[in-house]
Amino acid sequence: MSQSVAHITHVVDPSLLRGCAEVERTERGWLPHRLPRSARDQCSDAQLHAAESQPSGVRLVFRSKATVVELDLLRTTVSITGMPARPDGRVDLVVDGQLTDQKTTSAGDVVRVNPASGESTVERGTIGTSRFSGLPAHDKTIEIWLPNSERTELVGLRTDHPIQPPPPDGRRVWIHHGSSISQGSNAAGPSTTWPAIAAALAGVEPVNLGLAGSAMLDQFTARAIRDARAEAISVKIGINLVNTDLLRHRAFAPAVHGFLDTIRDGHADVPLLVVGPLYCPIHETTPGPAAFDVSALAAGEIKFQATGDPDEAARPGNPLGKLTLTHIRDQLETIVAQRSPTDPLLHYLDGLSLYGPADSVEHPLPDNLHPDARTHHMIGERFAHLAFGTTGVLSPDAV
Repeated sequence: MSQSVAHITHVVDPSLLRGCAEVERTERGWLPHRLPRSARDQCSDAQLHAAESQPSGVRLVFRSKATVVELDLLRTTVSITGMPARPDGRVDLVVDGQLTDQKTTSAGDVVRVNPASGESTVERGTIGTSRFSGLPAHDKTIEIWLPNSERTELVGLRTDHPIQPPPPDGRRVWIHHGSSISQGSNAAGPSTTWPAIAAALAGVEPVNLGLAGSAMLDQFTARAIRDARAEAISVKIGINLVNTDLLRHRAFAPAVHGFLDTIRDGHADVPLLVVGPLYCPIHETTPGPAAFDVSALAAGEIKFQATGDPDEAARPGNPLGKLTLTHIRDQLETIVAQRSPTDPLLHYLDGLSLYGPADSVEHPLPDNLHPDARTHHMIGERFAHLAFGTTGVLSPDAV
């Protein structure tokens, strides 16, 4: 095997990482976390811990004349008995703001889960390498976007020319919190999730706190947003509360108020956009929980279905009524209207303006919950226009 021309070995410097709260030194590498330890220690939910360690929006950024870059990564994937395998993750190379190459992840550890017995085992694997070559030889900004849906440890970095941290570029920091849709489920790659698309179009520095299955109005998440730098903030609320059947009508509005209050404790003068849920036919008027469609699994496909009873949905006079997306949109609009007289930088965006009933005909959700790659682009473009455009509430002129 010929020796790599990427002969300069670099220490994986956490200061070169963007979009994460902190970096943990592990046995074999560096693990980016999108939630700080103070938040992680307050919840034992395995879903949350898996989601926050999947580095959606996290990228390694440096300046260099390098024409070859090699990044050693240790990924962790999950294999569930009886479920189709998920597609391999991707690593995106962005040069001076343009996506120029993409590599599929390989090797790594595998967590095998048997849902029937509840048992899981871990198979330790080998380290994989993402190698990018043919880069232009001039000085440039190189961004390596890590997989948005695989736990990823950085193990080694090599180039054929020296690297240095990029100078400050003056971009505003935008924190976005949401569900697996925001994390990027079904996107074509980590730099083409809808928040990444929106951030690129708006010229802002993204911090993606999309937490698959874990956008639960948790106070520790609100505190993480409160304590982080931000010049623009958006929170998309709804789908996880419905598809987990976590809250009832009585608890919903106070939880939203508390979540927004906590964010405002640290960002009183920052534009804050509350985003209602996107259109999702199975949960518009039918509560959760959501479950896998068994007939689809038998055919080798992953699809979801709502298992709740529409007759149990929230309605006036029923404080224990179950949440639906239609009900959540109405409640969010009311909550923002109540708060906005004393909080003029708080605004509401109806999620149906990003993906609505007409869109579901032309761009149906392939698994009944998550948009496909093309739809991620559409949602990102719409959000950039509505939120960051000249009349957008997250634009610099809105402050």
